[in-house]
This record gives sequence, structure tokens and C-alpha cells, in this order.
Amino acid sequence: MLWINLLHLYQPANSDPVVIKEATEKSYNNIVSYLEKYPETKFTLNISGCLVSRWKEMGYNDFIKRIRLLVDAGQIELTGSAFFHPLLPLIPGKEMIHQIDKNNKILKDTFGSSLALRGFFLPELAYSKEVALSIKEFGFEWIVVDEIAYNGKLGGVDIGKVYYDKNSELKTIFRSRNASNNYAPSFLQDNKKLKNPLDPVITVTDGEIYGLRYVDNKKIFGKVLKDDNISTKTISEYIDSYRKGKEDVSLVACSWESTEKEIVANKPYIVWYDKNNKIHKKIWKLVYLAYDAMEKFDKDSNYKWARWHFVRGLASCVFWWSSAKDFSHIFGPHAWSPDEIERGLNELIRSVRSLEDEDSKKYKLKAEKLYINIKKMIWKHHWLYYWKKMNQ
Repeated sequence: MLWINLLHLYQPANSDPVVIKEATEKSYNNIVSYLEKYPETKFTLNISGCLVSRWKEMGYNDFIKRIRLLVDAGQIELTGSAFFHPLLPLIPGKEMIHQIDKNNKILKDTFGSSLALRGFFLPELAYSKEVALSIKEFGFEWIVVDEIAYNGKLGGVDIGKVYYDKNSELKTIFRSRNASNNYAPSFLQDNKKLKNPLDPVITVTDGEIYGLRYVDNKKIFGKVLKDDNISTKTISEYIDSYRKGKEDVSLVACSWESTEKEIVANKPYIVWYDKNNKIHKKIWKLVYLAYDAMEKFDKDSNYKWARWHFVRGLASCVFWWSSAKDFSHIFGPHAWSPDEIERGLNELIRSVRSLEDEDSKKYKLKAEKLYINIKKMIWKHHWLYYWKKMNQ
């Protein structure tokens, strides 16, 4: 059995140090330690640039060196992505390009200037045609998308086949949502779940599942890695070894959480932008107000700090935490946290406040009014609806 595993390592740039420490020592170190213990194992990893930056700030230099040794040994393949983990289909194209470029630079500076970044990790596996074309222009060769991207339905794609995105010509493979939404090592042990044990199992998950969000008391991860009947490859190795010819596919706009009903309703990114979620709509209004102000005053003496705050407020987390959706099916929490939403909001308003130009005052007044309105909505929802619902 062949296991193709892409692990996504990310923590928001403005996370408290204790949060990054917990994820690094409970999950990321666990993954790296297993790779060191089983040198035949190969995984593809996306490590967001903002996490690499925070590791450096927090003194995780030895940990970074361990990852680099695994990269040099060919056990870890790194991918490109966007530095601060925004939802790419929903942000300005100029900002997307800036973040992809910044992410490439920190990975090459950290893990070697000759580092080959052949694949690209779409944050939240959020695909759109426009994003794919930009990725192709950067020189990336492949992407991974959720199986629902094939035709808007679950279960319709041939997992393991290498397709070509008709829109961008990027080589494309599909992750198995069922295998990915389970604890993958347990899924692999249970061969009865596989229609054909000879087919590759392709999983794409958050790295936090391996220790922080799921405790593997039975040490199944290690048992799978030392099982002679289970082998691993990086995604690029797998694509290079594929010999079944070219097949084009027209991908559907979606994320790794999209449902069939949401695709039909043209709501592919509903976790991060729900037209019926008033808080979502207001936050995105503040995002674009802050962006317009920042770009209008791009010669401002404080432009650097306006950007510094803006990109942190643009991360997908603020919208995820305001979705109020239950993510227990992927070992996650109920995605509602006024504190986490405010963390992002505070960055967005500080972006506008940072501008020194006197003519930015009208943007400041609009932003402040919107900011206060959103905070009121958040806490009203929390105390009048969510708190009551959770304590019934």
C-alpha cells in the first residue's frame, strides 16, 4: 500500500507564544521525530512562512536544522504557499502575489537557496481558476485539491490519478476526504476501508492532528511507518513516477470543507465567507477598507506598519472562528471565539490607525465606526445566541 501524505503546519503570525510552543512540541516535533526514526519514510510538508518566522523569533533554531536535514535527505518535500495563510480566492490579486513571493523567500533563506518548491499548498485547499493561473506563473508544477473539486461531488474522482487542470495546466492530484478526515494511520491499518488495497491513499491534513488534536495512545503512527506493506513517497516523486498518460480536468471552485450542497449553491468558501453571516460580511468590508487605505497611502511614512498589521488581520483564522461551525469531524473545535475574531479585527483597525497622512482621516473614521459595529455584533451574538445554545 502506498501512502502519499501532505501535512500542513501553520499557526497565525499573531498567535501567543504558548500556542506555537504547544503545537510545535506536541505535534510538529512528533512528526519530525518519527521521520528521523524511520528514514525510509517520506512526506510532503507545507510549513507556512509566518510559522517559520515565529520559530526563528522563539529560538527554535535546532528544530529548524532538524527539518533542513530531513529536506536534504529527501525525506521531506516542502511546498510553496502564502506567507500569512489568507484565503487566496477572496483577497486582492496583488496581495496574493506579494504573499506567495514572501513565502518563497523565507523558505529558501531558511532551508537552502537551492530548495526546489515544485508544488503549491492552497490554504484551506481553496481553489479558484484565478488563483491557479497565478500559481502557474510563479513556476509551480502541481497542486493538491479536495476530491470534491473534480465535479462537485464526493466519491467521483479516481484517487491516485494525476490530472492536469485544464485552466492552468498545473498537474493535479486529489486527496481522499474520508481518509483525511480520519486519523490517517488508523485508516491505513484498517484495510477493510479501502476498495482496492493497491490504490494509493492520499491524505492532506493539519499537522496538529499528530499529537495536539489527537493523542495516539496506541502508537499507531509508528506501527504504520515500520510496516513493510506500507510505503511512502513525496508528492513530486509520485507524480514523476506516474505513467498513465495525460487527462485534463475542469476543477470546481471549492475548499477542503465544501459540501455538495454548497457547490450547487455557488458557496464554495462558506466557512470563510457566508453571505448569510452578517459578521463575515462586515469583517470583509473592513478588510477591503483597510486595504484601500493602505494602498492609497503607499508612500506613507508608516506604510510598513500598516502592512504589518493588515496581513495578520487577513489570515483565514478570523473568518474561520466567526463561522460558528462544528469541526469535531476533523478533530477540531466548534469554530466560534470572540477573542480570536477580535485578534484579527484589532490587526485590521491598527493597519488603518497606523497611517500618518492627514488625508487618511476619512478612512480612519469609517474604519473605527465599522470596527465598533462588528465588535458589538460579535458579543451580542455570543451572549444572546451562542452561549445559550452551548449551555442548553
